[in-house]
Amino acid sequence: MARLRKFHVTTGVSLVEAPEVGLSILCGCPGDVVKHLMRRGLIVEAEASGVRFETGPNAILLSDVTLQNGMFCNLAEFPVLQMLYLQGMLLPGHPNNKGQKPLLIGLREQVETQMRYIHRGNYGLTSVEEMMAAGADRAQAEELMRMKLRFAFGRILPPEQLLDTLHLGRDPVTVRGGLEFRRIALNLFQISLGDESVIVDLNLPDEQHYPAPYTLGKYSIDREYFAVVHSGDGDGWDPNRPCMSSMVMFQGRVYLIDAGPNLHHNLTALGISVNELDGLFHTHCHDDHFAGLTALLHADRRIKYYATPLVRASVTKKFAALMATDDEVFSHCFEPHDLESDQWNNIDGLEVKPILSPHPVETSCYLFRAPWEGSYRSYAHLADLVSLKVLAGMQATNEKPGIAKSFYDKVASDYSVPTNLKKIDIGGGLIHGVVEDFVGDQSDKIVLAHTSRELTVAEKEIGSGAPFGSVDVIIPGDNHFAWRNAFEGLRTCFPFAPHHDVRMLLNSPLVIYNPETILMRQGQAVTHMFLVVTGMVDMFREGSPVNGQLSAGALIGDAAAIQSGQANKTYRAASFVQALKISSELFRQFAERNGLVEEVMAIDARRDFLRSTWVCSEALTQSNLNRVARTMSERSYAAEETVDTGGRLAFLKEGKLELSIGKRVVDTLLPGDFFGEEDTVPEFNGSARIRALGPSHVYLTDPDVVAHVPVMRWRLLEGYRRRARTGEIKGVKAPATSPSPAAG
Repeated sequence: MARLRKFHVTTGVSLVEAPEVGLSILCGCPGDVVKHLMRRGLIVEAEASGVRFETGPNAILLSDVTLQNGMFCNLAEFPVLQMLYLQGMLLPGHPNNKGQKPLLIGLREQVETQMRYIHRGNYGLTSVEEMMAAGADRAQAEELMRMKLRFAFGRILPPEQLLDTLHLGRDPVTVRGGLEFRRIALNLFQISLGDESVIVDLNLPDEQHYPAPYTLGKYSIDREYFAVVHSGDGDGWDPNRPCMSSMVMFQGRVYLIDAGPNLHHNLTALGISVNELDGLFHTHCHDDHFAGLTALLHADRRIKYYATPLVRASVTKKFAALMATDDEVFSHCFEPHDLESDQWNNIDGLEVKPILSPHPVETSCYLFRAPWEGSYRSYAHLADLVSLKVLAGMQATNEKPGIAKSFYDKVASDYSVPTNLKKIDIGGGLIHGVVEDFVGDQSDKIVLAHTSRELTVAEKEIGSGAPFGSVDVIIPGDNHFAWRNAFEGLRTCFPFAPHHDVRMLLNSPLVIYNPETILMRQGQAVTHMFLVVTGMVDMFREGSPVNGQLSAGALIGDAAAIQSGQANKTYRAASFVQALKISSELFRQFAERNGLVEEVMAIDARRDFLRSTWVCSEALTQSNLNRVARTMSERSYAAEETVDTGGRLAFLKEGKLELSIGKRVVDTLLPGDFFGEEDTVPEFNGSARIRALGPSHVYLTDPDVVAHVPVMRWRLLEGYRRRARTGEIKGVKAPATSPSPAAG
């Protein structure tokens, strides 16, 4: 029998078992990896000594880098929870509690980062002082801390009491039983036991993402006046459904409630691009509501972030711990808008009231309402809840400190407010809600969520289900919002054209394209151009190493329409797509009449180039591509000449460059590659040098423009860290601290 067994789990993730030394190692832990293990049969239910539990890994090998292709690589919170509680490694008297702790393996920086992030995921804010710094008064902070300690069984444990660690470096490291780990290259490892060994590669291939564990259909969602789109009813353990979340539509605008794992996958299924989102309402920082934050950074602007100050503070600290950055970085990535708890906050006409929900971390539920026909229509999103029975047990007694009865009464009253639609967490246990607390609730419709099991007959009598993609319309609209969005998209693309000329283009048909439909094929004559109004469009060109995806606001085929030419790329609907289909002749006349021909043609090549690059391929809208393209300058370099970026981000247009750190070559750059991001990072330990290996042409960008495009900053951070780690492997010390995503 083999001493080592390796199983493929999903893209970029594997499992290595060494039974004789009692280790089962999860290699890579992106979001929802526990669900992937379930789907592959690598986590199953078992029973020993009359106790039922789950099997699974008891160690985690971490990625060398925090980000790959714009996604978090190391999200160990839920795998660790599965080990501690569902496998029973922490539970007293459990057959799997043998005195061993879950083991985190990896670079010291990554291991320590995960320890801090898991600690914040367990507890959120960890002191009265942190709560007061976030805006709570002392009495409120002390009561919340007493509640938090009751959830934590009396004390907040440092992560070292829950987890063991093993740090990897350049030399092989041996763990119990002679099992050896050797780091070969960036994210490439060899695990050996005796004369057997396996190779583990945690690198994601270019242009690939960690896939979702579940399959979703494609949905065409109307932009309504006031409606709720159900974008998830499962929990962190449900392998078949996304985690609990919703989207609120108001006057055609789209707001997201929570950002769970696989958010980009879920949005694509709904035909809603991240650039269409007007904001995020956040309930709390647990990974099943938090792990998708990176998807929001792929927008071409900072997404508005709505939460109470306490929730924002705990999310900020967890985000900073995970990214090994300062707290201030969060506001570089998002546009925070603090909401006042227990008050109606007006968000462009939509009224929102956060209410406190008792939970191990700072948590808010949300009530939404909009005026209509002399009253209000309303929606309540209640995740994560606590059962009233559990909460009653937290009340202060002569023997134990705890919450006041008035605290209990307020929570019970908040949960019971009648609404037109109410979505509730019925996950049960110590930290989730139960359906019994809503027997007799006067809401018009109750939706049951945040569970991985089938509903019981008794539960079905109280509440409804809400399959992914289903919509509850609370106030019907006139369905003209798509036309409004089309007009705004044209105005953004052509801000100086007269309104009547823009309305002439708007008179073109608004067409719905099914997923996987080709809108424009490479090499074919362009008889019509398109403005993407909703949905996402994949873009690719034969022979191109980097392709991309376009979202709402993008123009397709504008330059070819002016030239009466052929398409130089193929464009294919990734979701249901609404697009304004504009005659090429009509657009050419529009451009000539408004003196736009030269401008359109001048920036088209640069915009096309930017879209083909890894940094800019992630759903940049037309306005930002145009802004970057307009401000780029071009320079040429001869062979052996040193390239000076002047502290600016640069792209290689033609030729070949060599990037060195100190005396070692770290990378060879080809057309489309970027460089110069390290010039604005003071922590970079080593002077980067760029040398032309032949005649080369380089685009230099305006740093002020780049700094205001979150997805570009995010990609630059990922590229910087990967190069820093590659340099370390080759003998150049990596930075002691990580740069801000605002850099560059």
